[in-house]
Amino acid sequence: MINLIPNEEKKRKIKDFYFRATVVFFAVLGFSVFVSCATILPAYFFSLEKKNFVNNKLEVEKKANLPEPDSKALLLKDDLIKKLSLIEKIQAEKYIVSEKIINEIILKKMSDIKISSISYQNDLVKGKSININGTAPSRERLTVFRKSLEENTSFKKVDLPVSNFVKGSNIQFFLNLTPS
Repeated sequence: MINLIPNEEKKRKIKDFYFRATVVFFAVLGFSVFVSCATILPAYFFSLEKKNFVNNKLEVEKKANLPEPDSKALLLKDDLIKKLSLIEKIQAEKYIVSEKIINEIILKKMSDIKISSISYQNDLVKGKSININGTAPSRERLTVFRKSLEENTSFKKVDLPVSNFVKGSNIQFFLNLTPS
C-alpha cells in the first residue's frame, strides 16, 4: 500500500497526536486532583472545627476558677491516702516469702535436674512447707541438690525420702522443705 500523505503532513499529525495525548493526560490528572480534594475537604473542615472547639474548651477551663478545698475535704483526702498506702503495702508483701523461697530453690537447682512442680503450703498446724517434685539423672546429682539446699540458710529442714533412691537413673524425686 502506497502512502500518499506528504512527510510534512505526517510529522504535523504525529505532533498533533502527542499534543492531544498530553492534553488528555493533564485533563484526567486535573480531574483526579479535583475529586480527591472534594472528598478530603469535608474531613479537613471537620477536624479543623474539632480542633477549634477543643482549644476554646481548654481556654474556658483555664479561665475557670477552682474552689479551694475545705479542711474537711483535705482531712478526708489524707485519710484516704493513708488507707490506700496501707493496702498497697500489704498487697506488695503478700507473696514475698514464697517468691524468695522459690528463687532460692531455682538458684540451687543444677541444669540436669528437672523440677516439675513446686507447691507452697502454709498450714496452721504443721506450719509452712514446700514440696518439690522433679526428675534427677542420677542418685549422686540428687544428693548434691539436697546438700546444696541443706546448706542454704533459707531452709530449716530438707527431707528427701529414701524411697527416691530406689531407682538408679532418671529418678522421680519428692523433696519436703521447711523454710526458716
